[in-house]
Amino acid sequence: MMKKIEAIIKPFKLDEVKQRLTAAGITGMTITEVKGFGRQKGHTELYRGAEYTVDFLPKVKIEILAPEEMAPKIVEAILESAQTGKIGDGKIFVSSVEEVIRIRTSERGEEAIS
Repeated sequence: MMKKIEAIIKPFKLDEVKQRLTAAGITGMTITEVKGFGRQKGHTELYRGAEYTVDFLPKVKIEILAPEEMAPKIVEAILESAQTGKIGDGKIFVSSVEEVIRIRTSERGEEAIS
C-alpha cells in the first residue's frame, strides 16, 4: 500500500522542509504555490487609505507519494521542520493511494515512485 502525504506550510519554511525530506531519503515531491486560510482568517491591510481584508494567505503545498512504512518518517520530518509554533503553520494530510502508474514505462505501484 502506498500513501500520499500532503502538507500545507508557510512559504518561508519550504527550503528547510525540502532539506529535511531529502535527508530522510525522499527522492521526489511536487510543490505547488497555493492560497488559503483556516483559523487565521486572513488579515486586514491598508491600501491607498482604504482598509480591505486579505482572506487567502500564501502557502506552499507539498505532495509526496511513498510506501506506507515511510509515511510516519515523512510526517515527522515535515512536523519538525515546518513548525514555528505560531498560528498558520499548516496541516498534514495522509491518505491511501490505490494505484500509481509511471507514464513513460507503464510501471505500477512502488516501482512507479522509486
